[in-house]
Amino acid sequence: MKNPELVIMAAGMGSRYGGLKQIDTVDDQGHIIIDFSIYDAMKAGFKAVTFIIKKEIEKDFREVMDKHLEGKDIEVKYVFQEIDKLPEGYSVPEGRRKPWGTAHAILCCLGTVDAPFAVINADDYYGANAFSKIYNFLKNTNDEGKYHYAMVGYRIKNTVTEQGTVSRGVCASGEDGMLTEIVERTKIGVNGDKIYFTEDGVDYDLDPDTLVSMNLWGFTPSYIQECAKRFPAFLDENVPKNPEKCEFFLPSVVSELIGEGKADVKVLDNTDKWYGVTYKEDKATVIEAFRALKAAGVYPENF
Repeated sequence: MKNPELVIMAAGMGSRYGGLKQIDTVDDQGHIIIDFSIYDAMKAGFKAVTFIIKKEIEKDFREVMDKHLEGKDIEVKYVFQEIDKLPEGYSVPEGRRKPWGTAHAILCCLGTVDAPFAVINADDYYGANAFSKIYNFLKNTNDEGKYHYAMVGYRIKNTVTEQGTVSRGVCASGEDGMLTEIVERTKIGVNGDKIYFTEDGVDYDLDPDTLVSMNLWGFTPSYIQECAKRFPAFLDENVPKNPEKCEFFLPSVVSELIGEGKADVKVLDNTDKWYGVTYKEDKATVIEAFRALKAAGVYPENF
C-alpha cells in the first residue's frame, strides 16, 4: 500500500478575515499555521503534501511555501480549484464568484493524489495527536467490501470563536464508534456559556460536547472518484435553485456514501483544542496559543 499523503485545502480568499489568512504569520519567527500542521504531519509519517489553491493566489502562496519547505524531506504538489473546473457540458452560472465547495476541492485532486490521504484546512490548527491518529488509520485501511474512511472529531466547545459564527459538520456516532450522521451547520455561534446554531432565523442550542468535524478526514482515492461521479447530479439539482452560492460539501458526499451502505467512517475522538483564524480578531488568540505550545516544549522556536 502507498504511504498516506496530506492534502491541504488552501483555496479560500479570506473574505471574512480580510486577506490571505493561509499565509499570515502567527509567531515572531514568521511561521504560518500550515507550518505547524506540516511539522506534525511529517512527525506522524506523512511524506507528501498536495496544496489546493486558486490560480490567482499562486504567486503569493508559493513565495511563502517554497521558502518554508525548502530542505524539508517532503514531496510537494499543487492543484488548482477554479469555478470553471466543471464537467463537460456545464458552464459557470452568470454572476457566480463563489468556489464550488470542499468536495469540489477534493475532486480537483483527481489524477494527482492516488494514495490514502488526510485532508485538512489551511487555516486550522489540529494538534500532533490528530495527525498521528489519522496517519495510523490510513496506513491500515483499504476498500475491501466497502470504503473505509475516518474522521477526527472535536468537541464543539473546543472549536468555536467569540468573534462570529462558524461552519461545522455536526456529527453523530454509534456505540461502535462509526459515524452515523453528519449535518453541515453554517451558522454556529456563542452566547455567554451557550453554543447554538441558527437555521431559518431560529436559534437551537448545542451540547458543548457535541462532536463536530473540522475537516480532518482520512480517505482512500475512492472518495475522489465518488466526488467526480456525484458532482454532475449536484449541479443539476442545486444550480437552478441557487446558482450563485450553492456548494458541494465534503461531508454531504460522506453522508450519501454512508446512507447507501458504500462506506463506513471511523470517528477518532480528539479532546485537543482547535485554533484557527476565521476572523481577523482570532489572530491574537492563535499567536498566544502557539507561544504557550512552544513554551511547553511541543514545538521548537525554529523548525
